Amino acid sequence: MAEPARETRALAGIAAAAVALGVTQLLAVGFGPQADARTAVGSVVIDITPGPVKEWAIATFGMADKLVLSVLVLAVIALVAALTATLESRRAPVGSVAIVLAGVAGCVAVLSRPEATLADVVPTLVGTACGVAVLRLLVCGRITDRPADDRADPGRRLSLLALGVLAAGAVTGVAGVVLSRLTSSVSADRDAFVLPRADAAAPPVGPDVQPKGAGDVALPSFITDNDEFYRIDTALTVPQLSRTDWQLTIHGMVDRETTYRFDDLQRFEAIEKLVTLTCVSNPVGGDLIGNAAWSGYRVRDLLAEAGIHPDADMVLSTSVDGFTAGTPVEALTDGRDALLAVGMNGEPLPTEHGYPARLVVPGLYGYVSATKWVVDLEVTRFDRAEAYWTKRGWSARGPIKTQSRIDVPRSGQSLAPGPVTFGGVAWAQHRGIRGVEVRIDGPGGTDGWRQADLGASYSDDTWRLWSFAWQAEPGPHTITVRATDNTGAVQTEQVADPVPDGASGWHTVSFTVT
Repeated sequence: MAEPARETRALAGIAAAAVALGVTQLLAVGFGPQADARTAVGSVVIDITPGPVKEWAIATFGMADKLVLSVLVLAVIALVAALTATLESRRAPVGSVAIVLAGVAGCVAVLSRPEATLADVVPTLVGTACGVAVLRLLVCGRITDRPADDRADPGRRLSLLALGVLAAGAVTGVAGVVLSRLTSSVSADRDAFVLPRADAAAPPVGPDVQPKGAGDVALPSFITDNDEFYRIDTALTVPQLSRTDWQLTIHGMVDRETTYRFDDLQRFEAIEKLVTLTCVSNPVGGDLIGNAAWSGYRVRDLLAEAGIHPDADMVLSTSVDGFTAGTPVEALTDGRDALLAVGMNGEPLPTEHGYPARLVVPGLYGYVSATKWVVDLEVTRFDRAEAYWTKRGWSARGPIKTQSRIDVPRSGQSLAPGPVTFGGVAWAQHRGIRGVEVRIDGPGGTDGWRQADLGASYSDDTWRLWSFAWQAEPGPHTITVRATDNTGAVQTEQVADPVPDGASGWHTVSFTVT
């Protein structure tokens, strides 16, 4: 029997990989999300990727970074399967060995996930065996032999069969993903949750948070809708944790280890607080920032019951998916009212934002404070423990820098001559914004720094909107903005990348008046 052509064997390799992945995905439904090898491998890739590469991915793809990663992982698997399958033969099962090695890697990835057991590798093992069987059948079976009365091209028959197998594998995988989401979803649990009535409600947001004269300027809404709120985290698949299964354990340097179930929270005072959150990966002028009304319970009240040792200076919070963040004890126990949040903008937390409970800490970048799906608080010290991102080169404490952004005009926008109004936002959480200045055309231009109009300051923990009226004259122009916080510190001109403690510099936009 003649060996199939290289192109046909490559297609057979991709089909075998599709079957292996599809069977694994479908069988994992019966074991739980921790048995999902696709997600486990992607999570390992995220964990081992160097910090600068992650920053590049976030800067390039934004909140689509996880989708891009998933596609890249599948593309790499398909490429390796195709290349190794071209070397597959009865005597040299190169492609089969590659599938086995991929299966071993998948098992290791599964076992590296929190709460995984040996039983959770069964779907990967079965899927791997199916992939090898399919490859051996397609490449080394008798299906390419040509009957005497059959004039059809055997290579074409094999290619069509491989395409059919590939489609079946893809359908199986999609079915597995859909069933997994249906069986593990906590949407019904979330829909049934009624937010606790806030004993200390947030003050209402008045119309004066909009700057005078802003008119029809397309400034961001003071409150960011849940659907528009940025999401940057390490979870390739959103964890599904019900209120019944949730618990929060406080341990470490405490007088007594304490575990709270969800119903236990009701004995604490419920509060609502508006807080602007910012991602440390946010570039100058970026949109990885949002302002929301968070409702929940003061973290300091929960910690007080456990009793913090006086020499503890850090709380290591852990998510149900294994992510960790190290937060200064001071930030969790002082008057800023750090929250164990259960609600966002008047409704239960969206699952992608941490349902059923997450941390919200004013004044700190999210990587050291905003743990979603939080299940563990270890009271410790910075010299004894390191969190997820600090192990990868980010600074340990992460206070938010004074920053500002231009939302109008957009880069490259063309404007008509005459009166125009520009605008944007400025923030310095837990210090607040005192002033915003705008400069048209830089140091060599006609205008120096001029004060912008500010909306009312709602609190030091929220952003502040600004606007600036200008008489537009024909020609190319630039606009630059800088903010001053309530300590009197002026936003630095020094340009810095997000790593290790947040980006800095002045946001500048080029536009044209025609």
